[in-house]
Amino acid sequence: MRQKIKEIYWKQKLTLEQHRVLRKKGTERAFTGKYWNHKKNGSYYCAGCKAKLFTSSTKYDSGTGWPSFFKPVAENNITTKKDHSLVIPRTEILCKNCNGHLGHVFLDGPNPTGKRYCINSAALKFKEESHKNL
Repeated sequence: MRQKIKEIYWKQKLTLEQHRVLRKKGTERAFTGKYWNHKKNGSYYCAGCKAKLFTSSTKYDSGTGWPSFFKPVAENNITTKKDHSLVIPRTEILCKNCNGHLGHVFLDGPNPTGKRYCINSAALKFKEESHKNL
């Protein structure tokens, strides 16, 4: 019963695409998500619970067609889990706060971490930073 209530909650809170990605572990097609080529300065938050996950200063063009980051805002804002849904095992990334599926992390990223956090745009909300002259 509790699981059914959670499912109803998420279906009301999220768009169909957000629900498919965050709650059903879906993946967007490459080069179709809102943020894959996004270049504004700011922060990226979980679309499910608004936890701060990544900043534009760690975003880079990986050439994969998904928003890619070389590190999260804080390691304790995400959690990982082995994903054996394809032939090659991968490491799934989840929002630690709401357990929403974000994407996967790979060990082919740039320095300083060598990691590529490959994230679905539907799992993210962006908030632009204002740069006011003081």
